[in-house]
Amino acid sequence: MNKKENVSINVLLLVQAAMIAALYVTLTYIANALGLANHAIQVRFSEALTIMPYFTPAAIPGLFIGCLLSNILTGCAIPDIIFGSLTTLIAAIFTYKLRKIKWMAPLPPIIANTLVVPFVLLSAYGIRPLWLSFITVGIGEIISCGILGMFLLSALCRYQGRLFSANYHYN
Repeated sequence: MNKKENVSINVLLLVQAAMIAALYVTLTYIANALGLANHAIQVRFSEALTIMPYFTPAAIPGLFIGCLLSNILTGCAIPDIIFGSLTTLIAAIFTYKLRKIKWMAPLPPIIANTLVVPFVLLSAYGIRPLWLSFITVGIGEIISCGILGMFLLSALCRYQGRLFSANYHYN
């Protein structure tokens, strides 16, 4: 790959990451305005975007930054800002690693958020009982990532060649 192609790919990845972050923030604001983004059952429309690492590695920083900004801008507690965003980052990395199997794309964010967010809700907001948070967070993630995310993945697969280049995957 020559220097010009490398710069072009880097610019493409940067733009994709920025677009994903902006979409994440926008969709979180919509869910927040509807009262869906920051409660025990969180149905953040933005969580549907967690399937994006299936298509592009740019989604990894894009989702992390989008989640971080969303948590700051919607007034989340510091532990939620830190650990919620880090959970999204870890889930994005695993989604990218599992990208060869399409139906597995929503599993890392569902599992990661279901395991981490209940502890964040307990420590940051005092939401009890913990066992109920595991159930409610899991339900919200299944709706957001599993159902909405898979609809998004199916729709984007049709346009994958136009939207995402297969030539820049990290090893």
